[in-house]
Order: sequence, then C-alpha cells, then structure tokens
Amino acid sequence: MPKTRSAGAALAIPAWAWLLLFFVAPVLLVVYFSFGYKPGIFGTHATDILSFDRYIEAMSPTFFTTFQNTLWVGIGGTVLCFLVGAPVAYWMAFKVRPERRGLLIALVLVPFWTNFLVRTIGWQIILSPEGAVSQFLSPVLGGPIELLYTREAVLLGVVYNYLPLMILPLFVAFDRVGPALREASKDLGAGKITTFFRVTLPLSQPGIIAGVLLVFIPLMGDYITATVLGGAKGNMVGQLVAAQFQTAQNWALGSAMAVVLMLIITLTIAVCGFIIYLIALPFRMRNRLVLGPADAAETDAAAAAAKTPSEVSS
Repeated sequence: MPKTRSAGAALAIPAWAWLLLFFVAPVLLVVYFSFGYKPGIFGTHATDILSFDRYIEAMSPTFFTTFQNTLWVGIGGTVLCFLVGAPVAYWMAFKVRPERRGLLIALVLVPFWTNFLVRTIGWQIILSPEGAVSQFLSPVLGGPIELLYTREAVLLGVVYNYLPLMILPLFVAFDRVGPALREASKDLGAGKITTFFRVTLPLSQPGIIAGVLLVFIPLMGDYITATVLGGAKGNMVGQLVAAQFQTAQNWALGSAMAVVLMLIITLTIAVCGFIIYLIALPFRMRNRLVLGPADAAETDAAAAAAKTPSEVSS
C-alpha cells in the first residue's frame, strides 16, 4: 500500500510543478510588485520600499468606477448566460433524442472553433451604426441607433462569448439526473414545475456551480470584448491593468489593480455562495428525514435482516 501511494504521488509531481511554476509563482510575483512603486519616468517598478500606497491609488474614485462597471458586467453577464443557457441545456438533456445530442453539442462548440478576437470583431460590425441591427431597428426608432461602444454592447458580447461555458456543464448535470427520478416524482403526484424545483434543480447543483464559475471568473478579467465593443463607456479592469503595464509603465499600480480584481472575484463568489446557502437552508431543513424511536428500531431490524448469517455469527 505505501508503494502504491508513493507511485500515485510521483505521478502528480508534473501537475504540481506546472501549477507552482506557471500559477503560484507569477501570482506571488504580482502581489510582491503591488507593494512597490514606480521609481521615475523611465522606470517600471521598484520594491526597495514596500507600502499599501498602490492599493489606495487603485481604489481611488478615478479607478473605482471601473471596478464597479466590471462587477456589474460580470454579474449581469453570468446571470444572462444562466437564463439563456439553462433552457437550452434542459432541452438538449430531456427533449432531444440521444442520437442527436452529439450534433447539438458540436453546434454549441462551433463558436470556439473561431478565434476569440475575430468573433468579437464580428459583433463590432453587426452593432455599428451601419450594421444589421441598426438597419433593422432604424425604421422603428426613426433613425440609426448607437449600440457600439456602450456597456450594453460589452454585455452582449460577453454573453455570446461565454455562453457555451454555461451550457455544457448544465447539460452534463441535467443529463446525469436521468429520467428514472423524474418519472418517480411524477408517479408520486408532483407536476413538472415541482419536479424541476424539487428533483432536477437540486441534483444539478454541481453543474450550476461549475457553469457560474467558468463564466464569471474569466469574464471579470476579459480584455478583448471591452476593448473592441466597449470603448470608453464600457471600460473594464482588464483594460486598466493592460494600460498600466503597456502605456503608463507603472507595474506596481497595475499589479495592485490585478490583486484587487482577484480579491473582488473571490469575495463575490464567497458572498453569493453564502447567500445561496442561507436561501437553501430552510428547504434542506424541511426535507431532512428525522427518524423517531419506532423508525430507528425498524431501521436497525432491516439492517440486521440484511446481514448474512456469517456476519451475524461473528
């Protein structure tokens, strides 16, 4: 047994080395730089004097509005992805015949076969004043509409880009529920809505959590969508961090902004998880099975009857 465990640990060494080298070390380096400062016009960073001044500067009113806008786009985009993706995943899992699901999954993945930047630029063409959306709505609204370079355009772009990351985990979660439990719920008198909220949705929690995390975390740090579709009105933190590293050459302030963004993502996930836990707590307490003395005796008797003669004699 010890040799087996040692062999298993040895197989995990490449993965741990990869994480330490390309994730933990860069993050620690960014955190270290965030306590430094910009030494001069031509310097990028210095760490001989460490302080929290860059964090204070990152949270100043000049940049705080961008953090608020990023959080709004992140939460709004994740909610919209769930509202759009959940019915699609449910339909694929329960309404489509199994032999056709492979084709539908491939269609969901088709956008990923195209470069992320090319897809976003395609939306720039569609949302431009001369684009298809403006041409279609201009007779109704009495003129061309300005959709491009707004926060709504960024929201539309992120929903389009990250929607497959929500659909696929939800589809897997719904598919694992299986028809037997849903049919049993209906046999016991539950309607479709009750079956969905009491059986399908609770059993799909791992897929929902995975979809939300897969969409929310990369969406908060999105740089391309905000740059191509947002302009000045759709500015997000990713653009600020890139500007500090590439244009302003202030690596300390850019690192502080990146650390603040990571803290906001972690805090938002923790708060949302705690709120969902509090909302679901009464339902779990109501559905909890409590055995009384008679029930406990029946359970012990059933367990004893299930034992083999050899187990009873021993």
